[in-house]
Amino acid sequence: MAAQKINEAHEHMAKAEKCLKTSMTKWKPDFDSAASEYAKAAVCFKNAKQYEQAKDAYLKEAEYHTENKTAIEQAGMMMKEQKKMPEAIQYIEKACMMYMENGTPDTAAMALDRAGKLIEPINLEKAVDLYQKAAGVFENEDRLRQAVELLGKASRLLVRLRRLDDAAAALQKEKNMYKEIENYPTCFKKTTAQVLIHLHRGDYVAADKCVRESYSLPGYSGSEDCVAMETLLQGYDEQDEDQVYRVCNSPLLKYMDNDYAKLAISLRVPGGGGKKKKAAAPQGGAGGAPAAAEDEDDYEGGLC
Repeated sequence: MAAQKINEAHEHMAKAEKCLKTSMTKWKPDFDSAASEYAKAAVCFKNAKQYEQAKDAYLKEAEYHTENKTAIEQAGMMMKEQKKMPEAIQYIEKACMMYMENGTPDTAAMALDRAGKLIEPINLEKAVDLYQKAAGVFENEDRLRQAVELLGKASRLLVRLRRLDDAAAALQKEKNMYKEIENYPTCFKKTTAQVLIHLHRGDYVAADKCVRESYSLPGYSGSEDCVAMETLLQGYDEQDEDQVYRVCNSPLLKYMDNDYAKLAISLRVPGGGGKKKKAAAPQGGAGGAPAAAEDEDDYEGGLC
């Protein structure tokens, strides 16, 4: 079966080359027919798992059929099949530029998103770049829902890369977009993620500012998200490891996107090394019992 497909592919390649030849009676090459034959050859090579030859055929198709930008993207996919990811992404990015020039930005953005998914397992930095580019294309087209979804992917990867300053900026942009499309409950979740990032950066002031600014969001003040963040910030400010641990291990935070949940369970107060600061503080003497009683009072009422 593979041998038959390879033979068919070579027949189409030969026909394509014949279409490009000129003669006394044929003054101009037939580029459209050549492109069509190269496309058929590429499919045959692809079915025979001859990915390098399929890539070359797709590039030939793109060369002679300038309106067909997908051929270059398909060449990139052939590189992906050979695990040559950097080359694959180069072709896909080139195709995206051509989509933009051809007036099809949506196609470009979707291709960039696909490229991001391909490269993410091996190069997070490049994936962030591709997702942000795709988000930018959608944003320019006023398609904010698609743009903010891609920004969310980039934000999570920035956290994974520990590029927390960049992650904080990306989250603020996300939050502004969700506010613009009036998706306020998601704004609440983005505020929580922002607080976790700023506390990991050691910037309590920025974390507190995020919560205060969110009071202007309809429904935020007094919400579960708001109360949890107020409790977390109070515990962090007072170096109450018990309170911080309790909020960060609550279902509200533990069931966030995995990258943010990891920030929550790994958060420690400044200077603290253990989970329960107040319980460990008494070292005998008259202060032991009252301190324990204070801890019990702190637990009353849960996160509220």
